[in-house]
Amino acid sequence: MVKVSPEIILENEHFIVINKPPGLLSIPDREGKEISLKQLLQQKYGEIFTVHRLDRETSGIILFAKDAETHKFLSQAFEERTVEKYYVGIVTGTLPDKQKTIDAPITENMVKRGVMIIHKRGKPAITDYTVLEEFGKYSFLQFQIHTGRTHQIRVHMQYLGHPLVCDELYGDGLPIKLSSFKRKNYNLSKNEEEEKPILARTGLHAQRLHFTDMHGKEYDVQAEMPKDMRALLQQLRKNS
Repeated sequence: MVKVSPEIILENEHFIVINKPPGLLSIPDREGKEISLKQLLQQKYGEIFTVHRLDRETSGIILFAKDAETHKFLSQAFEERTVEKYYVGIVTGTLPDKQKTIDAPITENMVKRGVMIIHKRGKPAITDYTVLEEFGKYSFLQFQIHTGRTHQIRVHMQYLGHPLVCDELYGDGLPIKLSSFKRKNYNLSKNEEEEKPILARTGLHAQRLHFTDMHGKEYDVQAEMPKDMRALLQQLRKNS
């Protein structure tokens, strides 16, 4: 259950920009059993149009249109790659290249539905990354994606051999606990029966979106990282 109510970063009569909490679906899934961000917005605004989406576990900036004309314009901007999309993420290991462009086509795995793979028959997928900080076992990266393929950053990082932490589909899926990297012995406090993870979802956050609306006005919006990723980074800085 998602307890966090979505934080509105920017809103006007044409669109709304939200900082999506992790664990919340962007739009309804096939089963439709779980509430999605789009449904929450529809309850409040009535008509809402999907421009792009984020994976359930990914937190951060997501944009919805309030009318058909804005929806058409913004969807086209995403398709034509005029929108700049930046993410930050925590990956496993240390990367040999501190800055790199990954250009590797992505398609759906024909055997495992819902899982994406790198394949020459796939659609073009381009991701730039820059290493921001290194902690030995883990690294903190910024990404800019130039295409919007499903699970793009997650698939590209798996391809490089440095999957995003806690990623169940493309990594080991294991939650990160303090004991997994703290140098000195980690002791449970008296009240704890077992150690609680610091981060238990894919360590990816949509941080920034830079776009122009149909009236030519530019927007550069940012979303603060949620508590779980901030807490992990804080502990990594202290203990590595």
